[in-house]
Parts: sequence; structure tokens; C-alpha cells
Amino acid sequence: MSTFTVVTRTGQIMPIEGRDGVSVMEHIRDAGLDELLALCGGCCSCATCHIYVDGEVNDRLPPLSVDEDELLDSSDHRRAQSRLSCQVRFKPELVGMIVTLAPED
Repeated sequence: MSTFTVVTRTGQIMPIEGRDGVSVMEHIRDAGLDELLALCGGCCSCATCHIYVDGEVNDRLPPLSVDEDELLDSSDHRRAQSRLSCQVRFKPELVGMIVTLAPED
């Protein structure tokens, strides 16, 4: 099974079946988690889909784009493991990944 785990802001743990090539943001939205606003719909023009990615898979993620890096800089909650979930596409190498929804800015 190709699953990854989402930890909500309230601490709820949700396993999600990952589909290759689909963004983590779309997976979270499709799972019905309303905590993740994703106002721009995945266009990398806001930071409302901010997540923290478990460090074990960081080397398997694509590098930050300039736009993603700048948007994350606008967050008061940025950490080393911060990513925008719209910019992380699920792939088999990410099975077992744990992402935590960042606090809302």
C-alpha cells in the first residue's frame, strides 16, 4: 500500500492512500481535512498549504523553488522541514512519509 500520514493541528493522525503524481495538498483536500485552506488551489501563490515534512524523506523531495522559498519566508511558523504541500507530489519513494499541518498564519 502507498500510504503516508497526516497529523492535523489538533493532533489527529490520518493515514492517506497516496496516488503517484498527485500533490500532497490535493490528497489532504480530498481526504476532507478542512484545516488546510490551500486558497490558491495549488498555484504556489499563497502559503496556506504549509506543512512540516518528516525529516526522513527530505532528501527524496524536490528542491524548494524560489517562489516556494519566498512564500515560506512570509510565514511566522517556518521551520527547516517546512514545505508547501501543493509543491510536493506524491511518489512511491515517499511511502511512510509523515506530514504535519503547520499552524495557520
